[in-house]
Amino acid sequence: MNVLKLPLASEAVDRAGELRLKPDELAKLWKSARILHFASGKFRVNSNNELDYQSAEQIVELRKNSGFAHGEELFLGIDKGISYFAWCSDAEDFENFELLENYQTLRTLGDFLSQLEMGLAIHTQAIANWHHSHQFCARCGQPTISANGGSLRKCTSDGSEHYPRTDGAVIVLVKDASDRILLGRQKIWPERRFSCFAGFVEPGESFEQTVLREVLEESGVKLKDITYLGSQPWPFPASIMISFSAVAINPDEAKADGEEIEEIRWLSRDEMREAIADGSLTLPPSMSVARKMIEFWYEKNGADIRDLLGK
Repeated sequence: MNVLKLPLASEAVDRAGELRLKPDELAKLWKSARILHFASGKFRVNSNNELDYQSAEQIVELRKNSGFAHGEELFLGIDKGISYFAWCSDAEDFENFELLENYQTLRTLGDFLSQLEMGLAIHTQAIANWHHSHQFCARCGQPTISANGGSLRKCTSDGSEHYPRTDGAVIVLVKDASDRILLGRQKIWPERRFSCFAGFVEPGESFEQTVLREVLEESGVKLKDITYLGSQPWPFPASIMISFSAVAINPDEAKADGEEIEEIRWLSRDEMREAIADGSLTLPPSMSVARKMIEFWYEKNGADIRDLLGK
């Protein structure tokens, strides 16, 4: 059970996996489905910046008359008798900005989607990213094709099946005995942006081992009392974030590694509120798991998370 209420950990539709092996049934469902168009990393939206579901007939017209390359039809699932699919394609001319005028990224839309739509959008982006980067067989190098409703790809030469992969990553809310939290800033981030420590799980590691290693590597801090907080898919491009809190054993020895992390800060709630107010600290985006972890800590003693919005 998630301790945190995470924005991308949404209840999803029934993925109805049994239908993936029934292409004729999927073809029937496609004709009456609500279809998301995902193109060049963006979702088609209406004039209110809401997801603009397409009909099968509208997708036919997009195929014929638009500047989109051939796309993949992906089965997302069923909710309350309604079938959902995605048509994932790319603009043939990436410099044709007019073509993508009515399209927005998930990062832009995330705060405005319903739980159902968030689940659909995450599923779409994650599986579309995977299809885009696995056009050829890892065994023989020959082309692969989408199969089973888009849930896998098959090699056109040796028939091998290739399944989507998700990269596991941990993210850690590091605290000390005074309930301050330790945040770090990567060199590549916008100026004054600080966040929690995170990193990918390496082969043979448990999540807890990754927590210990990543925080020690990036800040020199050793940890105890590792506690699971929740998980959230992060399809940028293909991760799942596993969040934890932990307590620093040697907080006075905290030091940025100078490689990935160029600056670290211990912050109490008062110090965070003041730093945000004076502009010396910017927190991660609202839809990120890091932001929800920080808000979870901040409001634990009755503080108002609206303080974190700044002026």
